Amino acid sequence: MLPAQAAHLSQGAAAYLGVVRVGEVREGDTVFVTSAAGGVGSLAGQIAKLRGAARVIGSTSSQRKADFLTEELGYDAAVLRGAGSLTEQLRAAAPDGLDVVVDHVGGEQLEAAIAVARRGARIAMIGALAGQLGDAPAAKIDPVAVITGDLTLRGASLYNHFDIVPEWTEVFGRGLRDGTLTFPRTVLKGLDQAPRALRELTEGKLTGSVHVEL
Repeated sequence: MLPAQAAHLSQGAAAYLGVVRVGEVREGDTVFVTSAAGGVGSLAGQIAKLRGAARVIGSTSSQRKADFLTEELGYDAAVLRGAGSLTEQLRAAAPDGLDVVVDHVGGEQLEAAIAVARRGARIAMIGALAGQLGDAPAAKIDPVAVITGDLTLRGASLYNHFDIVPEWTEVFGRGLRDGTLTFPRTVLKGLDQAPRALRELTEGKLTGSVHVEL
């Protein structure tokens, strides 16, 4: 069903879950994707565009990766961790607010997204990398902001939504064949590169899905 064997190793099903089933991205939405240059985010932004999103913004850790988002993946803007207030960067990138957030990081990025969310925004929480890969504090969610903003925060794990995989595989295969989707990945050759691949992946140095080719 997919034109390349490596495509079966994509993390796109999780991205599809966040964008389509949980975030319910619609025509004209402004969408924010956290950790946008990684295996999930690099496909989430593309899926959001296919769903008709008018503006897609991604967060990342370096200018090199920000350029990758806007020049190669079709993101409209990028915000940089460690380059000043994420909330203010997001407000500048989305002056009318966010309709959908696809978050698999948590922490300060989720806090900033909630601060910039429009009334009725839908926030898909599909991961928590900030806590899993370091000792970053959990996001401080203001219940007043959630209530007065009529926000929907919904968590979802792909393990509970395996029924979406066939649908994603069909969409992915079609997109790869007609060129409406790309599959960004970093390939390191040889089993001896596996430790480096894992280390640099968790350090945020690599883009797309990370594969060790044997």
